[in-house]
Amino acid sequence: MNAGSVKVTLVQRQLREDWNNREYAQVVSDNIRHIADFLCNFELSCRSRIATLSDKVSLLERKVEFLEARLSRGETLN
Repeated sequence: MNAGSVKVTLVQRQLREDWNNREYAQVVSDNIRHIADFLCNFELSCRSRIATLSDKVSLLERKVEFLEARLSRGETLN
């Protein structure tokens, strides 16, 4: 092998390694983006469900307060 051939082979190997590194970095970046999207969607879903539960709990609390008030006044529940 002559010096020119060794240089070309070295450059080709460096280029291949560079492309492999870039491809790996892109895969990692894409996966991070997918995870971030999932977490954002999960947060929105959780917030919505928690808000729904909060509304239901508030309604139940009002009903309990109403029933307690009726019982404290001696009213029947019928």
